[in-house]
Amino acid sequence: MKILLADDEPIARTMLEHWLAGWGYEVTLARDGESALQALKDDPELRLLVVDWVMPKKDGIDVCKAIRNGPQEPYVYVVLLTAKDDKSDIIAGLDAGADDYLVKPCNPLELKVRLRAGRRVIELQEQLVKARESLRFEAMHDSLTGLLNRGAVLEQLQKELVRASRRGAPVAVLMGDLDHFKVINDTHGHPAGDAVLKESARRLQAGVRAYDSVGRLGGEEFIAVLPECDAKTGLSVAQRLCRSFAEVPTKYGGSTIAHTISIGVAATDQFGSARADELIRAADAALYRAKHAGRSRALLAIEKEFESSKEVTQTLPASVSAE
Repeated sequence: MKILLADDEPIARTMLEHWLAGWGYEVTLARDGESALQALKDDPELRLLVVDWVMPKKDGIDVCKAIRNGPQEPYVYVVLLTAKDDKSDIIAGLDAGADDYLVKPCNPLELKVRLRAGRRVIELQEQLVKARESLRFEAMHDSLTGLLNRGAVLEQLQKELVRASRRGAPVAVLMGDLDHFKVINDTHGHPAGDAVLKESARRLQAGVRAYDSVGRLGGEEFIAVLPECDAKTGLSVAQRLCRSFAEVPTKYGGSTIAHTISIGVAATDQFGSARADELIRAADAALYRAKHAGRSRALLAIEKEFESSKEVTQTLPASVSAE
C-alpha cells in the first residue's frame, strides 16, 4: 500500500521512511504541508498519511483540516506526529481531522500497529463503497441485459432535454422492438430468448456513442436517447442498427437464431420543442408504423404522430403489441 510521509526534519523523515519501507509500504515523501496536499491531489492511491504537526507553509493541523474539508472519498487515514503531549493538543489534533495521534519520538512497533488499524479502516471503507455502487448499479440497470432500466433511462431523457434546452441542441429518441420475439421463445425456449435479448442489448449499445443512453423498457422493447442528434442523424443511426440485427443471427446452444428489430425515431428539431412523453409517444407511433410496414426497418415520426402525442397527458409509452 502507498503511504505519504510528511515531515520537514531530515533525520526524523529518514528514520520513518526506513521503517515504513521495511514494513512493505511504498513511501512518498513531502517536506511541508503544501507539498503533502499536492501529493494527495496528484495520486488518489495515497490513502495513508503520516504527518508531522510542525512544518513550514502549512502545518499538520492545516493539512488535516484541508483533507477533511475536501472530497470525502477516497478516504485518507491520517496519523499525526508531534512532540506535544498535552491532552488539549491531542484533542486539537483529533478535532482537526486526524484519525490517530502519536507523540514523538514514537515507538516503531506502536506506529506499525496504528498504521495496520488505518489500513483496516481504509479496506472497510472500500468495501462499503463497492457495496454502495453495486446497489446503485442494480437499482438503475436491467438485471438481464445490463442496460439502464425503465426508470433510469426515462430520467436520463428528461435530463438531456433540460440540458438541450439550455444549449439549443436537438435530442433524438429511438424506440425499438424485436420482431416476432414470441416466436423465438416458443421455438427455441426462454433461455434462448434471454440470449437474444442480451445480444440485442449489446448490439444497441455498440451501435451508438459512448455518451448516448440505451435502456430496456420491458420485455423486448428498448429505447435509446441520443443527445445533440437531429432527426436525420437519428434515423441514420436507427437504420444502421436495423441492419446490424438483420445481417448477423445469434448463436445459442447449437442453434442459429435470426432476429430483427423495428425502430421508431422522433427528435426535438422536427416540430419545435417537445416534452419527454411527447417524444416517446411520437417515436412509439413511428415504431408501430414500422411494424405494419413489414418490420426490420426504421421510420421517422411524422407531424400527425407528434400532434397526437401532444393530446395525451400520460407519461409512459404505449406498449407495441404487434408481432
